[in-house]
Amino acid sequence: MPYVDGFLLAVPKANLERYKDFARRAGDIWKEYGALSYVECVADDVPYGEFTSFPRAVHATDEETVIFAWITYESRARRDEINNKVMNDPRVAGEDWKEIFDGKRMIYGGFQSFLTL
Repeated sequence: MPYVDGFLLAVPKANLERYKDFARRAGDIWKEYGALSYVECVADDVPYGEFTSFPRAVHATDEETVIFAWITYESRARRDEINNKVMNDPRVAGEDWKEIFDGKRMIYGGFQSFLTL
């Protein structure tokens, strides 16, 4: 079963096209190093909940949209290897993503798959 990195972040609506360009480049790099898949999704039906919700989780404002993304790998070991290469790649290290979104509000983590139907 694949290992999955999951991400949730808020992107200013004014930066959405710039974020999409950034994501396309990043996805190509992750895939080049061996990721099985790279998926980025923009919020379409994510109401602001009273207690919990995707927008609440990342403190999204009315001027922002939520991005939900994931990357799959063969295993945790391959994920660690691939992410090390990606983070040291000058194409990523040189990217000024801080101008595109606030990484301090990004939620991310690694997950071991247990079911695929």
